[in-house]
Amino acid sequence: MTRFIYSDSGDTAQSRLKTRNAMGEDVYEVLLSQIISLKIAPQERISVDSLARELGVSQTPIRAALIRLEAEGLVVKKHNVGYSAAPTLSARDFEEIYEMRMLLEPAAAEIATRNMNDTVAQRLQQAHDRMCELESEQTKRSYSKFARFDAEFHAIIAEASGNSLIVDTLGRLLTHTHLFRSRRHSAVTREAVSEHSTLLNAMLRGDAAGAKWAMAEHINHSRERIVPFTEAGL
Repeated sequence: MTRFIYSDSGDTAQSRLKTRNAMGEDVYEVLLSQIISLKIAPQERISVDSLARELGVSQTPIRAALIRLEAEGLVVKKHNVGYSAAPTLSARDFEEIYEMRMLLEPAAAEIATRNMNDTVAQRLQQAHDRMCELESEQTKRSYSKFARFDAEFHAIIAEASGNSLIVDTLGRLLTHTHLFRSRRHSAVTREAVSEHSTLLNAMLRGDAAGAKWAMAEHINHSRERIVPFTEAGL
């Protein structure tokens, strides 16, 4: 496990602040990855002291990351008990997430295509290329990485729509989607990459209507890939 070491010797106040912010983000990413990959199981108690020792940091960035994850619904805090990972999503929770995604993401893709520029195109291509590199790997660890790039791909599209409410809402919905489907990671990556390619190609050629359709198809197929596991209670 990577140990995050902070030293303020010889640094300016500004550089120290940037270092602390970067470390806090790293700690958050590690905890998010552990939750998505189920290294921290649903409802498992999360020890701040143990995490601080494991990561080699103080409790401050750990607590900050847990507060952020609590706001995203991925951890829960109980009085006199502390933090624990959130329970597994119910089938109804899953359906509501996909209902919201279908309402928001096709429209976001359409608007983002109209707002397309070289920077957005490059970021989308990079995120897509990273997912392609992981496509052949079928482990929970690789799926955790895939999930982060997938979330980044969708987040870039949301950001390019210029609507901050869409960005904030989808950020939470996508994380829960990956948390649910990480239990059947091998069933999703290859199809998702192909669907992303169709979506990306439509966006890069400026086809706003095609991008809207491709996003709707991707979300619908993503839901269909997971429904059998929700019905089986897996």
